[in-house]
Amino acid sequence: MIYIYGPYSGPIRAYKLLRRRKDGSIGPLFINARRRIHLGEWMDAEDHPTKGYAHRPGWHCTFRPVAPHLSEKGRVWCRVEIQDFQVYPRPESQGGHWILAKKMRVVEILETAPETATSHAQKG
Repeated sequence: MIYIYGPYSGPIRAYKLLRRRKDGSIGPLFINARRRIHLGEWMDAEDHPTKGYAHRPGWHCTFRPVAPHLSEKGRVWCRVEIQDFQVYPRPESQGGHWILAKKMRVVEILETAPETATSHAQKG
């Protein structure tokens, strides 16, 4: 049984794991992977049904920078702000609660483990 909490309006702070490309840009891990994400820019979630993936439209984020089921190789954790979201309980092996947000902006890119992170924060 799936329990969904929300919707909530926000904004709140959350975390998102993103792909870091060779040119230094960042983008989604799987769905719409060619999209480039820019620091500080509010983005609306898009709906891209993809064969082999459950249909869960929205920006997938977490309350903590933890996703044990995903590799961090070639990826970077980002602090984000989100709005208009719902919370889905997931097993701890999948990072606990998932947040699916309709709006998101990346506030900073965390360069190391989040507890001791150096960051490229949005200026201004």
